[in-house]
Amino acid sequence: MSRFTDEMYATARTSTRGLVTGEPTAPLRRDWGEIHRIARRMAGALAAAGVGHGDAIGVLAGLPFDIAPACQAIWMRGASITMLHQPTPRTDLLVWARDTETVLHMIQARAVVLGTPFEAAEQVLRERGITVVRVDRLAEGADTDPLPTAESDIALQQLTSGSTGSPKAVRITHANFHVNAHAMFDRVKFQTADDVMVSWLPLFHDMGMVGFLSVPMQFGAEVVCVTPLEFLTRPLLWAELIHKYRGTVTAAPNFAYSLLARRLEQAEQGSLDLSCVRYMWNGAEPVDPDTMDRLAVAGARFGLGPAALTPVYGMAETTLAVSIPDPGHGQVLDLVDGELLEALGKAVPVQIEHQHQGTVRRLPTLGYLVDNLEGRVVDAERGPLPVRTVGVIELRGPAVTSGYVTVDGFRAAQDADGWLDTGDIGYFTEEGLIVVCGRIKDVIIMGGRNIYPTDIERAAQRVAGVRPGNAVAVRLDAGQKRESFAVVVESNDHQDPVAVRRIEHDIVHTVFAEVGVRPRTVAVLGPGALPKTSSGKLRRAATAVHLG
Repeated sequence: MSRFTDEMYATARTSTRGLVTGEPTAPLRRDWGEIHRIARRMAGALAAAGVGHGDAIGVLAGLPFDIAPACQAIWMRGASITMLHQPTPRTDLLVWARDTETVLHMIQARAVVLGTPFEAAEQVLRERGITVVRVDRLAEGADTDPLPTAESDIALQQLTSGSTGSPKAVRITHANFHVNAHAMFDRVKFQTADDVMVSWLPLFHDMGMVGFLSVPMQFGAEVVCVTPLEFLTRPLLWAELIHKYRGTVTAAPNFAYSLLARRLEQAEQGSLDLSCVRYMWNGAEPVDPDTMDRLAVAGARFGLGPAALTPVYGMAETTLAVSIPDPGHGQVLDLVDGELLEALGKAVPVQIEHQHQGTVRRLPTLGYLVDNLEGRVVDAERGPLPVRTVGVIELRGPAVTSGYVTVDGFRAAQDADGWLDTGDIGYFTEEGLIVVCGRIKDVIIMGGRNIYPTDIERAAQRVAGVRPGNAVAVRLDAGQKRESFAVVVESNDHQDPVAVRRIEHDIVHTVFAEVGVRPRTVAVLGPGALPKTSSGKLRRAATAVHLG
């Protein structure tokens, strides 16, 4: 067996920890032993359906108590998992089916495991000749032993953000899983006897699937999982579950912390105890220091320690974790001269009292690289750059994917020396802390300055009426001598012409005051109008297309 599956099955034999699902209406707890017993029967049903070693299986299910044993059953058959993008009530089912069919052909899927609440997709999938295996019938299979697995076997084919029209999937092996899981647990000094993980993250995204399902199933951690819809319907549920189950480790993108801070500000004094939290990871999208500061203030009334609020860096191409701060460090900011950063690509430290407010950049550091991962920053010719010089971040190590599955076949992710080009630009500090400034494809060049969209977006989000976490700076005329940009925001007041004009005016002035450049145009849209990835991250390129 691979080390990943060896540890997962050993956990099932010995661990008393488990998975809690069904909150807030019908909580259900199953220990990892019970989940394994269910998985053995599911593996029998998969075997009867012809699923065997090396097969690729799509999974379309929304409930964690279905997904956990189904995924383990797929691994027991020596097969790989691809968590399919999930249709929403607003999704055109025929368009979704076409895109899903493209993905399934790309990964050469043997079958799709289908569960609640997506039963309506069964007919559409079957009409396209796709084999469908229902989760509710898998448990009727015969108890079956796992097939042998190798370190090089594919465990997960993780669809990248927005993989629809021209999809690709990151190929993750059993060895990748094992290395990255241990690196994460070792860094956070996780104690399976005491720590409790709490998550609402979608299990079709790598942070949810790897960090809060496969890793706890491998090690035997206690984890409480609810669906993203339950969180978005009532964001305070997240804090209530931490309070109820004494959660110590949780994670989310920045926008979710903005929502949580607002709900905690409105919550009744003494209604929650969040003093148990050791780690609140902020990752998957750019970290806004102001959001973390606001959350620290709002959470202090409920015992939430500021040292728990932790910006991190991760990506599917490294299985999950890239860098995590040591426990107890919280948010560590790097204060640098903004003009030198933009003009020369140099992150020169400053003391804020010695600078004009507009020239200081507060950049969140994202911790140290996890064990067994190397990193470097390179220039356009891929020459290594010194510390505090901005360039492209490259990574190398045994948790790094070998490449991608695409509609045109396999595409390598590493160069001849094993380096992965992340597409992110940033730098390392003298202490080895990593700072990410943005995506290289999103940088706006104006008057010889490199303008980072995140700076524009943070300024726009400070304008009254802009929905938190829903502002995008879109690069216009990319590659031309006079690049420009647009700012697109969502507002609940989008149908009020007077409010819209005020928001547009305030965004122009706020962005100019804080960043020193003016947008060519500002667009105010209604809630839900901005294109987002399957994990809730804003899509700049798709927004540009949306602008026409």
